[in-house]
Amino acid sequence: MISTQINQLQKNLDSIRFEIVNHPSYQAIQSIEDIRIFMEHHIYAVWDFMSLLKALQNELTCTQVPWFPVGSAEVRYLINEIVCGEESDLASADDVKKGDGIRKSHFELYLDAMAQTGASRTGIDALFSHIHSGKTVEEAIETVSIPESAKQFLRFTFEVIATRKPHIIAAVFTFGREDLIPNMFHSIVSDLNSKFPTELATFKFYLDRHIEIDGDHHGHLALQMVSELCGDDAEKWKEAEKYSLKSLEMRKHLWDGVFDEIKKHQLV
Repeated sequence: MISTQINQLQKNLDSIRFEIVNHPSYQAIQSIEDIRIFMEHHIYAVWDFMSLLKALQNELTCTQVPWFPVGSAEVRYLINEIVCGEESDLASADDVKKGDGIRKSHFELYLDAMAQTGASRTGIDALFSHIHSGKTVEEAIETVSIPESAKQFLRFTFEVIATRKPHIIAAVFTFGREDLIPNMFHSIVSDLNSKFPTELATFKFYLDRHIEIDGDHHGHLALQMVSELCGDDAEKWKEAEKYSLKSLEMRKHLWDGVFDEIKKHQLV
């Protein structure tokens, strides 16, 4: 059951969501090269989505040994079901039809799509390399050579994670990411895919899969989770709205970076 507070929060975010869903970066995409630019920015949002998800799992369930029951069993169920789908989904349309086959996280699936499209993964690989070498996430973000809009996006996400407040993390996870890629963008990708099927098939599957899972089942579970975590606490709802709004502003800024880069490339 979705609370009236959730409905009000969504209503308060309508204006910024409208700006994102109607962002000019989508219509600017006219070629495979433009898609590559989009993916070379978007990959950071795909990765830190998984980081938000695991932060929630750490806060809301027991991920240590020895195990003890933590928090609400209903919330544990919600987050673990989302983790299962995002971290180990079926990796192709044929596998989905069969209900069995190769499994990958949505992040790994996105990397496959980048490889097929010819997008560079140099930035995300360098970021991981810095972290694996012992740098903190914050240090790695400052060190790595990636778009500034992506850096700002990542900084905010890990500031959210550092609050260790489950209701804030859950709100950003839910409202900062849900249903933000419009149908028009899917139409553009489908049209390009009909011309370049060997380059865009995996990316199209990734987008279709997100509509199917996030737009329906996982989206509803996430809304339930925010309702459970905020409960009747007015201060928690206030914080949830504040951070959700900021997360959407950061997404818009990321898309501004995509748009600027595409336009710069098209002028060359």
